[in-house]
Amino acid sequence: MKLSVLTKRSAWRDRVLALVAGLAAALAHPPFGILPGLLGYALLLWLLDGIDGPRPLRSAFLRGWLAGLAYFGLGTWWIGEAFMVDAANQGWMAPFAVAAMAAGLALFWGLAALLYRRFRPAGAVRVLAFAAALSALEWVRGHVLTGFPWNLPGETWRAGSAPSQAAALIGAYGLTFVTLAIAAAPAVWRQGRSGRIAVGAAALGLAALYGGGFLALHAAPPQTGAGPRIRIVQADVQQAAKWDAASFQAIVRDYVTLTAQPYADGKPAEVVVWPEGALPAAIDDYLAPGTWVRQAITDALQPGQLLLIGGYRYEGSAEHPTYYNSLVALRRDAGGLTVVGIYDKHRLVPFGEYLPAEGLLTAIGVKSMAHLGDGFAIGPRPAPLAIAPGLKVQPLICYESLFPGLARPDPAVRALVNVSNDAWFGVTSGPPQHLNLASYRAIEAGRPMIRATPTGVSAMIDAQGRVVGGQRLDLGQRGVIDANLPATGRDTFAPRVVDWPFLAFILASVAICIGSSRNRVRKFADVKDIG
Repeated sequence: MKLSVLTKRSAWRDRVLALVAGLAAALAHPPFGILPGLLGYALLLWLLDGIDGPRPLRSAFLRGWLAGLAYFGLGTWWIGEAFMVDAANQGWMAPFAVAAMAAGLALFWGLAALLYRRFRPAGAVRVLAFAAALSALEWVRGHVLTGFPWNLPGETWRAGSAPSQAAALIGAYGLTFVTLAIAAAPAVWRQGRSGRIAVGAAALGLAALYGGGFLALHAAPPQTGAGPRIRIVQADVQQAAKWDAASFQAIVRDYVTLTAQPYADGKPAEVVVWPEGALPAAIDDYLAPGTWVRQAITDALQPGQLLLIGGYRYEGSAEHPTYYNSLVALRRDAGGLTVVGIYDKHRLVPFGEYLPAEGLLTAIGVKSMAHLGDGFAIGPRPAPLAIAPGLKVQPLICYESLFPGLARPDPAVRALVNVSNDAWFGVTSGPPQHLNLASYRAIEAGRPMIRATPTGVSAMIDAQGRVVGGQRLDLGQRGVIDANLPATGRDTFAPRVVDWPFLAFILASVAICIGSSRNRVRKFADVKDIG
């Protein structure tokens, strides 16, 4: 009887510790930045190794799922804020959406834990097996249903820090494997000589991340350069205000006023950037010839000046229009505004911008119950946009900035342009996290990033993922950023090979684990023969 009670207490203790492990790992991410929380991965590995019962795979899945539940619960709680914009119709869904998101994403961690427990080798090399299993399922998470690679473990390091520079060589998924292997190593320190070697190797790996990153940052060009002059506009328009038709004129006035604001140094920008969803109307409508909005934008721009503006547009007939989430490049010429380029968003947000299995979910009433309108059409795969002679940019709209390797490498690209409507997520941890994740795309591409949002965080980011000194507008700030585009970095390895470094890590880990298991079997057989 006493043994049964102790077993139950031990099981509950381990479940609580699994939640603690996930919470600690989540706290290591910006904006919290508590890096010792990375040891949560060591705690999770220790919990998986300590399973002792009749159903080890079931227990492993549960512990992995609980760790993921805490990790994604803290990492994605801000999505509930989006439902409060239209609280009367959608507010009731907020707690269910947050819980469902965390529980659904945690399934990947549960499967990773099950996979590890099923095939784990003996000895300290199981650290590699753990890192391989969890990073492989993180890759899957980044690709299923268009993927949601939010807060990959490899992006725990603040973008622009020394360890983050490894993303230029091995990409965010490769850095995820390395981070997990280093962080989980303390779990095997009591494994005798092999455990001490594993911990020592992890310490050397951590030193290499910091040392190599420091050298990369030291060799980087100065943040301030003589590149094209850019103005980023952040009008601090809350998402709820866009639902009020009476506010439209005031919103337009805010943007054109900031756009025409005098330049402190007297040097006008060559390019002005407005965020995604800057004006709450179809681009085709407010830029139609003869509209007062078109004239207001024209008057705010200087001759020859370019404006990049995010918003939605439509094609086709009035009865059956096709909508796109787009970035439109405009130039003020003698005759007014000229469209010089259009980029349509390729990677859409499931349930936000499109409805997976729309026919089925519409038939059973999910679409009407959740007040979901018609979604956006998928644009072509991301390709650079030539907005001026010698100035080619790669747009990434909102969610697209999460995806490593989404845009094809092009040495002619001068900068990445990330326009995002983070106003949906209010004053939460979501927007600062999004800034950190988007900045990794600059590191991987070796190109600076121009980032514009309606309410923050907007910034000029250099090719090493660092916010250029002082060139940042935080949550709730209204104003402009005037800065020269930073220099490009060295050509990086990551975007050219996509996930090959990551795949190499996985295959090498599998080979090492198999080799270790065979050696143990061989040694056991030799001892048996001697006996």
